[in-house]
Amino acid sequence: MSISQLYCREITDENGAITDFLPDYPFNFNFGYDVVDLQAEKEPSKRALVWCNVEGEEHIFTFSDIKKYSNKMANIFLSNGIKRGSRVMLILKRHYEYWFAIIALHKIGAIAIPASHMLTVSDFSYRLRTSKADAIVCTVQNEIPEKIKEALKECRKNVKLWCVQKDVEGFENLTAAAENASDELERIPTLASDPMLMYFTSGTTGYPKGVIHNYTYPLAHIITARYWQQAEDNGLHFTVAETGWAKASWGKLYGQWLTGSAVMVYDFDNFEPKQLINIINRYKVTSFCAPPTVYRYLVRKGIPKMPSLKHASTAGEMLSPDIFRKFTEQTGLTLSEGYGQTETTLLIANFKGRKAVEGSMGIPSPLYDIELRTKDGKKTAPGEIGEVVIIPKKNDSHMGIFCAYLDNEEQYEYVWRDGVYHTGDAAYIDENGIFYFHGRFDDIIKTGGFRVGPYEVENILIEHPAVVECSVIGVPDSLRGQAIKAVVVLENGYSPSGKLEIDIKEFCNRKLAEYKWIRLVEFVKEMPKTISGKIVKPALRG
Repeated sequence: MSISQLYCREITDENGAITDFLPDYPFNFNFGYDVVDLQAEKEPSKRALVWCNVEGEEHIFTFSDIKKYSNKMANIFLSNGIKRGSRVMLILKRHYEYWFAIIALHKIGAIAIPASHMLTVSDFSYRLRTSKADAIVCTVQNEIPEKIKEALKECRKNVKLWCVQKDVEGFENLTAAAENASDELERIPTLASDPMLMYFTSGTTGYPKGVIHNYTYPLAHIITARYWQQAEDNGLHFTVAETGWAKASWGKLYGQWLTGSAVMVYDFDNFEPKQLINIINRYKVTSFCAPPTVYRYLVRKGIPKMPSLKHASTAGEMLSPDIFRKFTEQTGLTLSEGYGQTETTLLIANFKGRKAVEGSMGIPSPLYDIELRTKDGKKTAPGEIGEVVIIPKKNDSHMGIFCAYLDNEEQYEYVWRDGVYHTGDAAYIDENGIFYFHGRFDDIIKTGGFRVGPYEVENILIEHPAVVECSVIGVPDSLRGQAIKAVVVLENGYSPSGKLEIDIKEFCNRKLAEYKWIRLVEFVKEMPKTISGKIVKPALRG
């Protein structure tokens, strides 16, 4: 019996397809104690984490190891004043210390704030200032300690600083400190309703918003792992994601461990398709999940045989039917698409036990009642485009759906207007009830598996002396799904030219994280606008 069966009842049909999901968890459920430590008690030698890096280093951690090292880090945090409700930012790339640290924070009731190493100084400054972080645990790579120091000066904050693996001036080496820390930890009282995790998600009209999830969030990912990614007990699941993004929570931790699967982690910086295949074959990965960008690269390069791989899934942006078909032709595996948001867990997918439909998102998770609605709130007919909305079930605690936006109750109430949760995504269904993604109602750009809010780029773009007015949009791109394009009205005295285009791109891209880089620039004499003066982005995309 997997650990997950202690906290829910899963009802399936004769094909193994899930038809209902009934949560049943204690009021003080805590993933650290009730999953990791319990698994360590039941099967101490069971694999939890298989880790390797590009330098050839390798570690295999059991659940007993995860319990021990998370307890050690928890004791270090506690001795430094980190406690229930404290906020700790984790910038750990794919280092194995991430798994120790986040479980430690769960155990003591602190709020973990994962962040990507790709962020700039201003990105870190904004997140530190708005999150009111009490501490940071970071990698020593990619000049992150230097960026953090600069960001702290910028936002005038003083927080406890830890790094991992090496000594850095101004930071305590958490890896070294853990060697001498006690691995004994008495259970600290927490509630299932406590805030556990905070991610920053891109917005279209302002800076990224802090999305807060509580301690029930991991349980909703049982469906993600078992029925979409098809992670299996004693299997090995490999999701391509850096720990700073919510996709890591979807595919590198909660649902996988709840279903008894170990997690494969390959610590790398530069994506190389051949290396991913080597990892899959060397470690005998049984299930794999990656954004469409990865599958595009793999298909173009040609995919060698992967005898251990039983299932492949994808999410994050639209997958072209051509890639879907070619992947199946080359591997014999059907790609299963899925859909959800940073604010949610898996909402719609091509689930186990049902035939995956090419180009579709699939059907709704049994955890949620999902409809497509028009602007006036009416349910759409088959083929009609509508917004994906979640309708609360009776006695539903909104499991898996975020519990708050950081310091923004007004925005939270807005997305929950009319008694339903508005995703902002457009889709349509066919006569068989299969959902197909159509796009965003707002202007979020999905590029290479990342979500980028136009405002984040426009805020930098407008600083260029030649730019008097600008708008940033996503345009179709065969490699990335969408590329970021800047539409620019020039200041008097400047004329459109290839040299100016390059100058604008270099000016902005120096200040932007790489995934936010402007790829295209178009010069226009004026912007299409509404009567109230707002730029009409759909007209620019058109």
